This record gives sequence, structure tokens and C-alpha cells, in this order.
Amino acid sequence: MSFLHVFDMDGTLLGGTTASLQIARRLGSVAELVELEARFAAGELDTRGFSTAIHGLWRELTPAVVADAFAASPWLARIEDVCADIRERGERSVVITMSPDFFARHLLDLGFDEVIASRFPALPLREPLDPANVLTPEDKVRIVDELCERYGLSHARCVAYGDSMSDAPLFRRLTRTVAVNADHHLAELAALDYRGDDLHEAYALGRTLLTAN
Repeated sequence: MSFLHVFDMDGTLLGGTTASLQIARRLGSVAELVELEARFAAGELDTRGFSTAIHGLWRELTPAVVADAFAASPWLARIEDVCADIRERGERSVVITMSPDFFARHLLDLGFDEVIASRFPALPLREPLDPANVLTPEDKVRIVDELCERYGLSHARCVAYGDSMSDAPLFRRLTRTVAVNADHHLAELAALDYRGDDLHEAYALGRTLLTAN
């Protein structure tokens, strides 16, 4: 394998929204979720506090509801084409997200080689959540380091795609980065900035970085 492509999910593959908001719309808990996201944005909650809150809010969540929310979500266009092209080149694609694994793992069906997300108990959420299983922004760096070691790759053979400051630690570690519909803070850190609704276009930008000296 010659290159590793690392994708964020919320706001990156998912255009302008999050997995949690898509689920909340199905469960009728949008107001509560918006409040939690505002507290998270204000720094009152970290990823573990946020995940603990949604764990308590969504006790009756079922796999069928998650599957419906995933199918109805506004994904960027041509995700499957990007995954197929990466695989055909003998490269590897991974999604790293702090969102729940019960939602993110559906991305495997679109062709990603690996999806790494915060680990929640089985649905419905009867068992307690272990905060240690919830990813943080810094975990993205650790995970990429572990993947590079596993596949014998240097950081120079990785390209990352993200949209927000939760991707900032990884964007500071890597030099080949593409901001996808990102806030200005992350766009300033990225090597390239993409605006649009087609992942293949963002991926094409990323490939230019892989051929650069």
C-alpha cells in the first residue's frame, strides 16, 4: 500500500451536519441535541461529556432507526467512487470520527477499508458507556500514527480530509491536508481548501498533494 487517505465524517463526508443531528431528527430530540452541540461548541462539554449525554438521551435507539438516519443523511456525492479509486490503486481509506460507531460503521458499506469511531454499547443502549471508548481530537493523531506503523508508511504518505477544529491536531501533524467546507480556523491550517458537495473533487485536490515534491 502506497498511501493512506484519512477522512473525517461529521461536516466532511456529511455535508453541513452531524450523525448525532441526523439521529435526533429521527427520534424527535433535535432541541435537546442542538443544546448539547451548543454546549460542546462553547467548551462546556468535551467529546466524552457529549457522548455520555446522548447515551442517556437515546435509550430507545434501535439499529433500524440508525440505518434510516444514515440512508437519509446528506452525504457528499461520489463517496463510493473515491473509495473504489483508492482501492484500485492499492491504497487504503479510513474514516476516523468521534461520533458513535453504531452510525459510522455503515460507511464500510460505501467502500471504506476501515472505520474507527467512538465505541458505544450495543443498541438499544442498556449498558453503561465507558468514557475511555470515546475518541478525542488528539486520538486522531494517535490512530494515524498507529496506522502508519502498521502499514510501514511515513506521514508524508498520508492525506487527511476534515472540516473543523476537531481535525486541527491531525492537520498540524500532517503536511498533506485538505479542508472540506471547513471553518476558517481549519482552512488556515490546511494545505488546500475545497468548497462543494462532491467528494471526488476534494479527493482530486488531495491527489495533487501526493504528486508534489
